[in-house]
Amino acid sequence: MDIDTDIDHYAILGLPSGEEGSKLTEKEISKAYRVKALELHPDKRPDDPNAHANFQRLKTSYEMLKDEKARKVFDEFLKFKREKLRRQSELDARRDGKRRKMVSDLEERERAAFEPDPSAKAREEEERIARKLKEEIARIRAMHASKGAETTSFSKTKMGGLGKESVGTAGAGLDKERVLKVSWEKFGQDYSYTAERLRELFSKFGDVEDVVIKGSKKKGSALVVMATKDAAVAATGNLSGDLSNPLLVLPLQPLHPTAATEVPTAPKSAEPDHSHLVGAAYQSFEDAVLKKLQKVCLYFQLSFVLLPKSKIDMETIEGRGSQKHHTVDDQPEFQTLGDEDPLC
Repeated sequence: MDIDTDIDHYAILGLPSGEEGSKLTEKEISKAYRVKALELHPDKRPDDPNAHANFQRLKTSYEMLKDEKARKVFDEFLKFKREKLRRQSELDARRDGKRRKMVSDLEERERAAFEPDPSAKAREEEERIARKLKEEIARIRAMHASKGAETTSFSKTKMGGLGKESVGTAGAGLDKERVLKVSWEKFGQDYSYTAERLRELFSKFGDVEDVVIKGSKKKGSALVVMATKDAAVAATGNLSGDLSNPLLVLPLQPLHPTAATEVPTAPKSAEPDHSHLVGAAYQSFEDAVLKKLQKVCLYFQLSFVLLPKSKIDMETIEGRGSQKHHTVDDQPEFQTLGDEDPLC
């Protein structure tokens, strides 16, 4: 019996091979042979030139598997072939793995040769972040410096030119004898003085360099800087403002006019010099003078507007007596504001 070692007899009969084929019974093998014999019999394949050869090979495989000893040898042979194939596969796999690893290592070395050093890349990234941080710090500093410059410019503009030569600062460039302290009572918007109005009023005495409104809730005040000391002296010695709300004008610092710059003024009253007063006493003095000015203005208004043929007693204006009406026969002329005026 010619046996070809490359033939799988289980496969010829249409049976599973390997370990599963070695477990088949003789009855199962005979049944498989009968089925295949009916299929491959030459009488069933008259046109197939290989019909006799195929049928003869089927009979040979059946005789091989039907013989117990031959089948055992064949099973061992198949097992050896399977082990050989397995070892060859493992060897090929290891070789393939080594080959793949070699290829991978080669590719990795090629990439490393062309890629930058990771440490150098980290240093470059750190330097880039440090540069960006310095730029942000410089930008923030510049922004704050710009805001500070705008604030300083706004303050100088608001002070209207006083700047560093502010009245409250002992600046060497500003002569305080040219600065006037002006105050008035606040009765509403109609009796308030603006910087433009004050500049207009005091321009009668000379050039006005600056006007700074200070003000409070009950009384308005301002600082007026005259161009010359003579203008400041002239403004101090005259009544200014509206009759309904006169201005109290006092020098910020006592004036010391020389013989060449003295201006004729009205005779001094018997009141003591109040230029040296400060604090609450100075404030009381301002309030008292303002009240007297208002009473005089009210006296003029009532005398010349409301009652042109009579005279209002100053005691009535002050609220300490009753009204006394005088006819033209009793007093033909109006009393003028002289030495006996309540203001003096």
